[in-house]
Amino acid sequence: MIWAGVIGLVLALFAGAPLFAVLMGAAMLGFLAADIDLAIVAIEVYRIVDTPLLVALPLFTYAGYLLAEARTSERLVNLVQSLFGALPSGLAMVGFVACAVFTALTGASGVTIVALGALLLPAMVKAGYDERFSLGLVTTSGSLGLLLVPSVPLILYGVVAQQLNVGEPFTIFQLFQAGILPTLTMLALLIGWTLWRHRGGAVPRTPFSWRRLGQACVAARWELPLPVVVLGGIYSGIVAVSEAAALTAVYVTIAEVVLYREIPWRKVPKVMVESMVMVGGILLVLGVALAFTNFLVDAQVPQALFEFIQTHIDSAIGFLLLLNVLLLVLGAMLDIFSALVIVVPLILPVAVGYGIHPVHLGIIFLANMQIGYFTPPVGMNLFIASYRFKRPLQDLYAASWPFMLVLLVALALITYVPWLSLAFMP
Repeated sequence: MIWAGVIGLVLALFAGAPLFAVLMGAAMLGFLAADIDLAIVAIEVYRIVDTPLLVALPLFTYAGYLLAEARTSERLVNLVQSLFGALPSGLAMVGFVACAVFTALTGASGVTIVALGALLLPAMVKAGYDERFSLGLVTTSGSLGLLLVPSVPLILYGVVAQQLNVGEPFTIFQLFQAGILPTLTMLALLIGWTLWRHRGGAVPRTPFSWRRLGQACVAARWELPLPVVVLGGIYSGIVAVSEAAALTAVYVTIAEVVLYREIPWRKVPKVMVESMVMVGGILLVLGVALAFTNFLVDAQVPQALFEFIQTHIDSAIGFLLLLNVLLLVLGAMLDIFSALVIVVPLILPVAVGYGIHPVHLGIIFLANMQIGYFTPPVGMNLFIASYRFKRPLQDLYAASWPFMLVLLVALALITYVPWLSLAFMP
């Protein structure tokens, strides 16, 4: 009976069954085989819903959906360009910084390509950048910012890792701090390579203008305080993460609906529904995945995996190298939320066995997922950019690989220099 169920699950998976259904079926089969009451599955689903920190997830997601609906991307690009446009390769810097900030705020890589790409790509080509470089920048930068607060994947990793309760304890606030230096490292290497590539002043600069900067600040006057509300509130300790999420949701609603009036009140319920459908899907997958993880822990699968890896790999350096290869492949095949709830419970206990801090592992994990978004042949950003800009995938492969090499160097630094992730840890 159990084997018939396993075969049925495999067939359902290849037939396109929802991920949560396959995971729940696997968990139930495992518990049945171990003669454990199936009520444990319902208990695990309730346990994840009862986590106080999960209040932040729907609130930040809703705020991100609102920002994506409004003209925030246009105002953000104008503001950053007025600041950096006069520097060498200033428009490219605008692209990197604007994409990182927008992805952090919206929590969605594809949204960044769709929203900012329409502004950046023609602007860069018009400014003198060749089309291949411009395509590569927009495609690869769409996932920058996944390590910055209030990134939803960053919060989700913290929730999953804390539920497992292995390794040194940490707070979500410490996880937010850990993403700062790795993101700056990525941006610094990308900007440095861009400056080297366009050395000699081949690309004209945009003269700095106080008037233009003032106009950009006035246009973004209601969105400029948003980082202060989120980052200032969390890092100062005045508000908790869930409270900052509530403030962000309220502030963004007032700014976009009341002050800018770009989103009519009648459209707000639609945005709420769309954002909560996404959150509901994440929570459902997360709940059943933790039930499946509970079965794996009872069956001592992580322990067996650790012993197997330890037999063949005797150092943390070797384990991290293998982990990066695995995560890059998974990042190109799975969406980031599925990867978080499926893979983290398996690799976290193993990584802790090698002495790797859970916070450091989280940054490594998300940095790999960030690169996996545009890793050929099936990286999600490649398909989104191909559809958005009506370019064949081969063109996007050719445009993205130099940026990928630069980010792989950054990934190596993040992986093998733990200080970048743990500098703010006590």
